[in-house]
Amino acid sequence: MTDARLPAVSLVAVAGRRQRTMELAQEIERRGFGGIFGPSFGDVMSLCVSLAHVTNEVPFGTAIQPIYSRRAADLATTASYIAELSGGRFHLGLGVSHEPALKRMGVETGKPLADTRAYVEEIRAAVGDKAPMPKIVLATLRKKMLRLAVEIGDGAVWANGARSHMAESLQEVPADRSDFFLGNMIPTVIDDDKEAAAAVNRKTLTGYVSLPNYRNYWKEAGYVEEMEAIEAALAKQDWAALPGLMSDRWLSDVTLYGSASEVREGVEAWFDAGITTPILVPSSTSGGQLKALEELFAAFA
Repeated sequence: MTDARLPAVSLVAVAGRRQRTMELAQEIERRGFGGIFGPSFGDVMSLCVSLAHVTNEVPFGTAIQPIYSRRAADLATTASYIAELSGGRFHLGLGVSHEPALKRMGVETGKPLADTRAYVEEIRAAVGDKAPMPKIVLATLRKKMLRLAVEIGDGAVWANGARSHMAESLQEVPADRSDFFLGNMIPTVIDDDKEAAAAVNRKTLTGYVSLPNYRNYWKEAGYVEEMEAIEAALAKQDWAALPGLMSDRWLSDVTLYGSASEVREGVEAWFDAGITTPILVPSSTSGGQLKALEELFAAFA
């Protein structure tokens, strides 16, 4: 391959394949990818404990650990443990998650900004001055949470961010914060059949477009027409209509899909947009996570 910058990779420890997941993590590190980040499902903190043991250099972390699913003082102990074992490679990504997930947990929430601030304060107090502190990264979409991340954290991570809108968002990050982590989880499908790849990403994003906070962000990013059409379909509970309302323009702005060269070019465009750690969330038109990672490895070999 060329000397192109390598992205990070999203990894999930699927039940029954957890040992294989560790082998994949070692392969991701060996190939020089920019990081390994686990989503909120599948006990991401346990995944990170294992990553601290089986890898040596690659940065890794949670993207994200929901703040309402675990007490801050308890999480702080585990996070500091991982930070120490990993030699500072661990990024503790924190977020409020989404209303449907919180309802399933029976969680009553407060205000996201205030709750996140208090949670981070509790973590810092619980870790104290004598134990290693993980890098604190906040899940963000819009500017208020990004400002909070700049104020109290070490970085910010989007999920399905709009590349065309990123320059405006990043105006909130001071120029002197060169070490500030900037990540984005990007649904990615590699297939020469671009329409088939796009269909997989549209299916992946069906759940996200049903969430008001994401729709409001995408409206801010310039996709008012698409989001209002989706809202009309949701009001009628017309779920089958949703993929057809996700325009190619919008899909190309928030995901990567197509041939290996197109995906590589897209990764470069994300770096150029200011995201220092694009995190590819691989899916496949012909298999699960293992197949998607095989395709990803081949594309960046």
